[in-house]
Amino acid sequence: MGLSQALSTAMSGLRATQAAIALVGSNVANAETPGYVRKSIIQSAGVTGDYGSSVLLHGVDRQLDQYLQTQLRTETSGAAYADIRSTFLQNLQNVYGNPAETGTIEDSFNKLLTAFQGLQTSPDSQSARIGAVAAAQTMAQTLNAATQGIQALRANAEMGINDSIMTANNAMAQIAFINNQLQNNGKTDAATASLLDQRDQYITQLSSLMDIRTVVNDLNQVTVFTNSGVQLVGTEAAQLTFNPQGTMTPNTLYNVDPTKNNVGTITINFPHGGSYDLVSTNSIRSGKIAAYLELRDNTLVKAQTQIDQFAASMSSALSDKTTAGTAAPASVLPQVGYDLDLTGLQSGNVINVSYKDNTTGITHNLSIVRVDDPSVLPLSNTSTLDPNDQVLGIDFSGGMASVVSQLNAALGSTANLQFSNPSGSTLRVLDDGATNRSDVLAASVTTTMSSLTSGNPQLPLFTDNGGLFSGAITANGSQMTGLAGRISVNTALLGDPSRTIVFSTSPLTAAGDTTRADFILAQLQTGSYRYSPQTGIGTTGAPFTGTLVNFAKQFISQQGEAATAAKQLADGQSVVLNTLQKKVTDASGVNIDDEMAHLLALQNAYSANARVMSSIKQMYDTLIQAM
Repeated sequence: MGLSQALSTAMSGLRATQAAIALVGSNVANAETPGYVRKSIIQSAGVTGDYGSSVLLHGVDRQLDQYLQTQLRTETSGAAYADIRSTFLQNLQNVYGNPAETGTIEDSFNKLLTAFQGLQTSPDSQSARIGAVAAAQTMAQTLNAATQGIQALRANAEMGINDSIMTANNAMAQIAFINNQLQNNGKTDAATASLLDQRDQYITQLSSLMDIRTVVNDLNQVTVFTNSGVQLVGTEAAQLTFNPQGTMTPNTLYNVDPTKNNVGTITINFPHGGSYDLVSTNSIRSGKIAAYLELRDNTLVKAQTQIDQFAASMSSALSDKTTAGTAAPASVLPQVGYDLDLTGLQSGNVINVSYKDNTTGITHNLSIVRVDDPSVLPLSNTSTLDPNDQVLGIDFSGGMASVVSQLNAALGSTANLQFSNPSGSTLRVLDDGATNRSDVLAASVTTTMSSLTSGNPQLPLFTDNGGLFSGAITANGSQMTGLAGRISVNTALLGDPSRTIVFSTSPLTAAGDTTRADFILAQLQTGSYRYSPQTGIGTTGAPFTGTLVNFAKQFISQQGEAATAAKQLADGQSVVLNTLQKKVTDASGVNIDDEMAHLLALQNAYSANARVMSSIKQMYDTLIQAM
């Protein structure tokens, strides 16, 4: 090797060492910079002349474990999802309150029972009557407040989606911008490595909002997809749009049918045209956005349904009266059946008919529901809570003749039943007579009492914004939806608390009569009712059945367990995320001690290369002097 070759080799070593020292300086300076990945020089040996090797520089390498990075993004989505759910469920638990605290649903209900126990003991006491009405007011106000709390949480979730969409759009735009810069420079220098660091930060930010996967090409450009396969960004970014609705009510619900949906939905608009609904297609399955959607459209809706069901069951328990039909007169023989008085039948009230199909030997329970809005027909079998019921919605808006016609058309040939209207508001149901293909076993009608002094212990203690609650079904949905937010004490009772005892004015109920107080207390304390499986308790085939207090304890307990489980999941996800983050930091972060040790090695190498160059200079000087 000649001196010129040796000098070239030493100079290449000096250049490589200088570049490495510069990177060490950059690594140390950015040791605390979020998202910074430790850099190193990419170098290789190059042949110099016949004997020696120089150092070739090829660029800057990021010390990154791609597998760990992918895992970190997955766990970032999961941790964000779990954290949002845990926070909201804890807040929901605060809305329900601790059962031992005052002002909770369970506490208010227990005080309502206590107040009516006092009324039962002292029915002629004015203070006991006023106390019972006041306790009912407190119960209604507690349910009103719970509704406001739940809907406020839904509104927060809606705003959370909106903020997340804006963040996602910014992140996707930045990823596309950096992708285009990478396409234009085609380098592997420090500036390019810095761009990759920045892009990874935006991708990680995006992964906290939704579940994603990435594909990298030969130019280090990344294409980002949702895990469901929707492309979000490449060299061009898609745009997400969201139409927040602001104020939430129990009736603002998500529906896959756009004409029925009245909450915000997420649409992706692709760069070259076309759009896609990400909510109806369940395209976002993790991250903050998925958590917000699930809370807004499922978890919190179910919570509202629970307190609505409680309010509805409590109201109906006190106001609904079931009257058995009377046997049809002998003049209709050989047909037999029952006459039902439909006076006072409200929209949503039910006529119950039990009949036996003698051909199959099967007994059928038929629930005929009064409907005043024909647009909701036909009703599904889930319109009542008895899983064994066959539900038939009948439009009553056309009068009794129309009702009879509809019933005969629906059941005359299939159930072999015959309906008629012998007079007034009487509905007669008969079997098929001599042919004996069916037998009517029983019939009754359940009506919602509208008067406080009907002569019956039933009373509309609670109302729906001043109107009767009868479980009506209209084009706007079930009357039960949002009832907890509208429930109030009957204004007539507020004006005259004596009606908590007086249920008849002719003859006048005696001052010490406990008939109504006994009835109210029995219905509230020991009455057993079915509850909708939409509350998340029980199933369609086996709905939860129990007292009002049992139902309240059930959904409050369920909520507490859900909040605890969500907290445990969030804590577990946090541990996993922190563990992965530490592994990534160990593999890709800057360790000051390691960098200083590396710097010492580089200093020695620099000195050695400089020494070689100094020695070669001395040799050249010696040669020149010898000439």
